[in-house]
Formats: sequence, C-alpha cells, structure tokens
Amino acid sequence: MAVWQEKRLGDIFSLKYGKSSDKMIPGSEYKVFSSSGLFGLSNSKLADKGIIVGRKGSVGSVFFSRNPFYCIDTTFYIDNTNNENMLFIYYYLKNMKLNLYNSDAAVPGLNKYHLERCYCIIPDLVTQEKIADILSTYDDLIENNNRRIDILEQMAQEIYKEWFVRFRFPGHEKVKFVNGLPEGWEVVKLGDFVNIKGGKRLPTGKDFCIEQTEHPYIRIRDISKYKFIPLTENMMYIDNATFNILNRFTVKKGDLLISIVGTIGLVACVGSTLNGANLTENCVNITEVRHFTKSYLYHYLKSSQGQGELYSGIVGISQPKLPIYNIKKFKLLKPSQKLIIDFTNLVADIDSKMNNLLEQNQNLIKQRDLLLPRLMSGKLEV
Repeated sequence: MAVWQEKRLGDIFSLKYGKSSDKMIPGSEYKVFSSSGLFGLSNSKLADKGIIVGRKGSVGSVFFSRNPFYCIDTTFYIDNTNNENMLFIYYYLKNMKLNLYNSDAAVPGLNKYHLERCYCIIPDLVTQEKIADILSTYDDLIENNNRRIDILEQMAQEIYKEWFVRFRFPGHEKVKFVNGLPEGWEVVKLGDFVNIKGGKRLPTGKDFCIEQTEHPYIRIRDISKYKFIPLTENMMYIDNATFNILNRFTVKKGDLLISIVGTIGLVACVGSTLNGANLTENCVNITEVRHFTKSYLYHYLKSSQGQGELYSGIVGISQPKLPIYNIKKFKLLKPSQKLIIDFTNLVADIDSKMNNLLEQNQNLIKQRDLLLPRLMSGKLEV
C-alpha cells in the first residue's frame, strides 16, 4: 500500500533560472525551451535532463525533457529532485496549475521563493514510478503521433516543391517553357487574389479566463510547426461578454493564418477543434481566396520563396512587424487552376491523416488529464 507524506517543494528541488537567449550558442544539437515551449535549437546546454517551468510570459507552463536542453530567461528549470522520481514531479507540477501562483498582477510572473515554500503530499518512490509510467504512456503515444505528423508534413511540402519549384508536375514533359516558366504561368501579387483580415486584441480591462470556456483565443504561441493548429492544454479562453465584443474576429476550420508581430512569419491553418475561435491582433487571416486554394497558399508560404517574401516584408527595427500592405505585395507563381486543384486534392489525403493524428492526440490528452488529478491525490490506486 502506498505511503503518502507531506513535503516542502523546496526540499525536493531548487528552481534554477534560465539564461538569456543571447548567451546560447546557435546550432542544432540541443532543444531550447521558452515559457511557451520549444523555442529553437542550440549547441549549448544547461542540463542533461529536467523540468522546465514558465516564469514569465506563459506563467506556470511545465515541460519535461529527457535529453540535454537549454532554456531561456522566461523560465525556471529543475535538474535534480532529491531522490524523488523526476517524471512524477513533472506531472505533479502540471497538476498544481501553477498559472494560479502568479505573484505580480502588473507584470505576470512566478516567484521562485513562493513556490519553493509550498507544501505537497506525495507517495513513496515505488508508487511515484508507477504513476509516472502510467501517465508517460500517454505522452509517448502523443510523441509518436507527432513524429508521424512530421513525416506527413514533409511529404506534402516535397510534392509542392516537385510540382511548383522544380516544375515536374504531371504532364510537364509536354509543356512548353517560356522565360523559364511553364507556358501560361505568371507571377502575380497575393493581394489581387485574397482578402486579408487582422485579428483583435482583448478589450481594455478584459483578461483571459482562468478556467476553460467555449471561446478559445488563438495566440502566436499556439502556432506550432504543424500545418493545423489544434486545441491544446495551453490554450487561453475568453468569457461570453468578451466574445460578444470580439465575435467579428473569429476564424473557421481551414483558415490560413500568418503571424505579423513578435515571432513573424509563422504560418498555419485552423484545425477542426478551433472552429469559431478568436484570433490575436498579432496574426492575420487569409480569406476569400480566388483562383488559388488555401492549401496551395500554405505550402507556398512555407516554401523558401514564400518565407523570403515574408521576411522581406518586415518593417521596423525596435518593434518589427509585417504590415498587411506588404503581405498584399507578395509575389507568387500562378499556375493553372486545374493544376492547383489537382495538387490540393492530392495533399488532402495527407491533411486528413494529419488531422486524424491530431484528434487522436487530443483524445489522449483528455484521457491523461482525467487521470492526472486522481493519481496525484491517491484517489486512484496503482
């Protein structure tokens, strides 16, 4: 039978401060974490494995790395748990909802000393290991699905390159080339074929809800490397009153988004679980697409040419941004509509598989999160 004891968090671990991103060595060996999650790659590391906790920004977010990592100064990290199971402590901290421990209303932040003085009730080491094994099984399945999504994303992008960069599309052998382009193709401006609509910031005096509501709010940090943005455990929500003010700034399943402030140039489509969500003012929504398809435009914007257009459109030094008038000037190839539709239909099967995997992940997250509080409280024996 499990033995549960009360302990002070500061006796289990010491929160260490992440380092400035300016001090990390750019490279590709180690993952870099911010309070929002993966931030990039580096050739410098802070720990061989450990727990990362959001200190500023996404206050109270919790991540775990089994491999050496670096984390920036918006985070704390834990690399030693004093003979307790580190993976269990990671899940315990996730269950604590550390975002509620915000110590500064003006500048949200997690206070190291306040958290370390908190008490917890945890079981013996053997029980910790059993609980960690149960919960990590779900996370391992999620990670495996993410690897499959990566492969599918690469497959779709490779088809785009083959057809629209190398010009080896179906029937290319019979096509005449004029000035380096297939006959009939031309270079056009994006703004002539789409409408571009900005998102909206929260009204003055309004804030995000502590608990989940029916109205998720998409921020830049919710856009990952995947084509589709899913509803995740880190999503923020607004209440009905705020939604009624912002309801003209919602997005639909499949809408194409571009980040224009902060981390500029992120591109993604709205996943099925975020149909009707609100959109941050730091992103724009590509709507009313003519001749092209959103899938084609997504892969164009992810290509080296599209990324080049994105970065060449940035203005400002102290506060860089990508204005809508520059997005309208983006140059892109205009193949025949039939070829665009053929490409869209071809990658639609890949999209469907990616969406299925994302939905599987959402179900796994829900199952894991239902178990988490019961296991951490001892209500569910192992």
